[in-house]
Order: sequence, then C-alpha cells, then structure tokens
Amino acid sequence: MCGIVGYVGPKDCSEVLVSALTKLEYRGYDSAGIAVFDNGEIKTVKTKGKLKDLEDKLNEVGKPGGNVGIGHTRWATHGEPSDVNSHPHSGARVTIVHNGIIENYIELKEFLVSKGKTFESDTDTEVVTQLLDYKYNGNPLETIDDVMAELKGSFALGIMFKDFPDRVFAVRRESPLIVGVAEGESFIASDVPAILKYTRNYYLLDHDEIATLTKEGVTFVDEHLDPVEKELKTADWDMEAAEKGGYPHFMIKEINEQPEAIKTTIMPRIKDGLPCLEECGITLDKIKDFNNITIVACGTAMHAGMVGKYVIEDLARVPVTVDVASEFRYRNPIIGEGDLVIIISQSGETADSLAAMRLAKQKGAATLAIVNAKGSSIAREADMLIYTLAGPEIAVASTKAYTTQLSVMYLFAFELALAKETVSSAECKRLVSALMKMPEAVQYVIDNCEKKCKYIATKLITADSLLYIGRGLDYALSMEGSLKLKEVSYIHSESYAAGELKHGTISLIEEDMPVIAVATQTDVIPKTVSNIVEVKSRGAKVILVCTDICARELKDDVANYVVEIPHTDELLMPITAAVPLQILAYYTAVNRGNDPDKPRNLAKSVTVE
Repeated sequence: MCGIVGYVGPKDCSEVLVSALTKLEYRGYDSAGIAVFDNGEIKTVKTKGKLKDLEDKLNEVGKPGGNVGIGHTRWATHGEPSDVNSHPHSGARVTIVHNGIIENYIELKEFLVSKGKTFESDTDTEVVTQLLDYKYNGNPLETIDDVMAELKGSFALGIMFKDFPDRVFAVRRESPLIVGVAEGESFIASDVPAILKYTRNYYLLDHDEIATLTKEGVTFVDEHLDPVEKELKTADWDMEAAEKGGYPHFMIKEINEQPEAIKTTIMPRIKDGLPCLEECGITLDKIKDFNNITIVACGTAMHAGMVGKYVIEDLARVPVTVDVASEFRYRNPIIGEGDLVIIISQSGETADSLAAMRLAKQKGAATLAIVNAKGSSIAREADMLIYTLAGPEIAVASTKAYTTQLSVMYLFAFELALAKETVSSAECKRLVSALMKMPEAVQYVIDNCEKKCKYIATKLITADSLLYIGRGLDYALSMEGSLKLKEVSYIHSESYAAGELKHGTISLIEEDMPVIAVATQTDVIPKTVSNIVEVKSRGAKVILVCTDICARELKDDVANYVVEIPHTDELLMPITAAVPLQILAYYTAVNRGNDPDKPRNLAKSVTVE
C-alpha cells in the first residue's frame, strides 16, 4: 500500500526521490508525486498515473531544484486516482506523504471544517495535513506528537514544515517505514530497495517514534519526546538483487530465482541431516506439547498454509486449522494456552495478519511467524520466528516468497513430527534429503517446462473463465495457481477440489472452457483422471500438470495439453508443481498485454484492513 520516500543531503533531491520511487512502484501505481524545498519554498509536482507519467510531467514543468524533499506512489484507498488526490498534500505550512488509513478521518474532518479549514481532495491524507497545520505551534516534534495522539489507524508519514527547509520528519504506527543513513545524507522509505542505490545502512522506526532527518544525521524521539538510541542495521542484499538483471519483468526473474532462494532458506536450517530450528527459537521440547495448530495468513501465504496443514497432519498427526486472517480476527477463535498460531506473511506488515497474531497472543496462544522482511512488525512481535530468505520480491504476484514459505513449512513439519515421535530419525533424514534436492528439481522444471507453458499460455488469451482442479496436496496447490492467474491475467478463475465438481460446479463447463488439472499424488491420480474425463466430455479444454510417471500412464486423449514435471517425494511435489503454474500465469498476462509486475488494483504490501 503506497510507497513513501524522503531525502536530505547534497544530491539533486528530485533525482533521488524519483529513483527511489522506482523501487517502490510495486506498492502503489495509480498516481505519484514529489515535494522539494526549492529556494526556501516547497514545490510540489504530482499526477495521476504511473511513475512514468510523473517523470514526463517533471520534464514538462521542470524539476524542483533542492536537496530536501519527500515523494510518494499511491494505491488508492480514499478517493479515486486523480491529480488532486495524489500525494504529497499541502496545507499552509505543512506538506506530507502518507501510507495507510486514518480510521477516524471523518470526525477529524468535521472538526476541521468547523474551524474554517477547506479541503480540495477526497483523501484521509489531507485531513492529517490540515490537522498538522491547525495544531502547528512552531515546534514540529510537539505538533506531530500532538496530532499522533488524535489519529486512529495504521499509517506512516513523511512530513515537511515550511519554516524548517533543512529537514524531513517521519513517524509511523503499524505501517512500515525505515530510515536510511549515509555520510552527509539520510533517507526515509517504505522498504529497503528504495535506498539500496545509496546505502545499505538503516534504522527501523518503532511505533509512534518520530525521526528528524538533517544533513548532519538522524535523531529519534519516542511518544513522550524523549531521545531514543537505535541499533543501526545493514541490508543483507545489494542493489543488483532489486534490479531486473536483464529479465523483461521482475515476476519471471523471481520465478527463475526460486532454486537459489529455496536453497538459501533450507540449508542453514539443516544439521546432521535433520532440521535444526534452534536459531529460530524452536526446539523439540518447546513444540512437542502443542496439540492444536492454527495457521493464519492472507492470499498466497494462506495457500502455503494449506499445504502446511496437509503435511503437518500427515507427518505429526496434529490437527491444523487454516484461517484467512481477516476472518480469524472477527470470529472469536477458540484458541488459548497450549495452542500454536502460525502467522505467514511475506512483508511481515500485513495488517490483518498482524492483528490476528496480537489476538492470538492476548488469548494465551504461542505464536510462530514465517516472514521474509527482516525487522518487520510481525517478525518483531512473534514468540518464535523463521525467516524465509527469499531476498527482495518486487513483483506484486508472489512466486519465490511462496516456494520459500512452503520450504519452511516442510522444515517445521519435519521438526514437529520428530518432537511428537510420529516419524523416526531415519525417516526424517530421508525427508530432509528429499527437500535438499528441491532446488535442483525446480531448476529442471524451469529449464524444461517454460517453453511448453509459454505455448499453452497462448491458448488462454481469449478465455473468459477457467477452473483449476486437484485432490489433496494438488488441490491446495491449485488454489495458488488459480490466484496467480487471476492476479496478473485478469481472467476469472476458481479452484475446486476435483471430487466436488459434480456437486454444482460442473454446470459451468462449456465448449473450450480451460480446465487446469494438477495430478502429482499417485494414490488419487485415478480419481483425478476420472474428474478430468468428466469435464473433457463436456467440452472443456484440459491442461494437465502431472509427474512424468503419471504422464506415461495416461491415454493420449485424457488432456489437450500435458506439462510433465519430474517425480520426487510426493509430499514435496507442491514445490515443483507450483513452477509451471507460475509460468503459465506470467505468459498469459504478457500475451494479454498486461504488466505482470504491477497488476491493476493490487499492491505488494497490504497494510490496511
């Protein structure tokens, strides 16, 4: 949701802000803007559209010349995408950029209108601007602190005061914001990639802390305006990792990065052939008494949790419930002491997931976070933490974050099964050995299936709707395949347990309707094939993703197109089988003229409910 940047230093501020925003455009791309101190005045340039539209406008009207400023890419929440609703927003003495949602903006707006304030936009952001302007007493820190006490919601703000042209202020509550530092310059950004071109050193801003950026450095105060000393952190990946590296899109680059990402995620957590999660706060003694597990997540992360449910229940014989975070929060879940709640989130800032974790902790449950973003809110607040080491994932549609989440779920399931003594040490070593072979298996699929998937994608261009079907683990994977396709291609898609088709959904099948079937689980392949035959006999165009063993046993007319992947341990097949589904979604989007990195209406980090 929205990207924030800010800069104070010797460089051309406009250049720095636009460059930084290019690394955050995945967070919001329906409008963009910058505000820079130019000869003591704040000059703002903003426009509806993507960052390229802002660059065109800057070339047309002239870039502000200065060394202090803030910038923004917007994902609309209040008010349609338009020039006037774009950020930055300015009052008489204050200019701000904002990520998140102000929940009580209506009552605040009514108060400000009663005090004579007028509003140009439909945004909640302008309410904060006007409130800061109304309360400004000449002391920025006191004013920001005063306003923070009145705001409800989750948000991050970059702020400039007209009479302090040498500095930028920043504050956050729930929404992500970092403060980068280099010699003689400082930055704010919603995410690390924005500053990697300039520095890898940064501070994590805690809730309600206020940062002041000047060319001399950065200072921090807490909600009581007392000084705060903070630990300087260093990003463990560089600029190259956040660039396309010759690929046409980040999505296909990140699909190709999966073998290395999986390897990087699993290898440090294996010792003597067994899973070792002690560095994550997880030991056999600590987890052996958990008798109920709830996995809470959103979107792709929830689908990783669905695979985790199958694997944990199969190996450790512990019942697992998978819940969408936005539903978990409001159904008064039955959890408490002795239960484990696993929160999965790529960004570690997903608003519903964070709130769900806090609810679980309030009810006395232990919490385990599986996240990719280091130092994120979920990572910092969980009782136990396993980082997926996927590196930066820039494309909105998740690929390598998903397969690394799966990899972590397998490691945890193996460890839990050992703790519960439901598998032997020898069997666990066999499973770990199979997991260690997954990077090679994924690389094989990328090398040998991309051409076939690219061809099949040409057959989906004109589809209005399609189905994904599978059984067991294949059904869990089909959910993610269906989401990936609709995210980037905008084709309506649904996933169904193959055995459920006869209970209503098969009525949707018509001539040439695509049905993508996944069949990697030997014990249910005959059943899945029967379901494939049922839809094909009703005119469906069937695309089958299956193991090479399954493919050899199929009759030629079972499917219209077959994508073969190598047979591995069947429990681990979702990792390899995910790859052709990702590639199909990517090329379908490209063939339809879509930008797969920035699908409409979506944002990478969902920091609002």
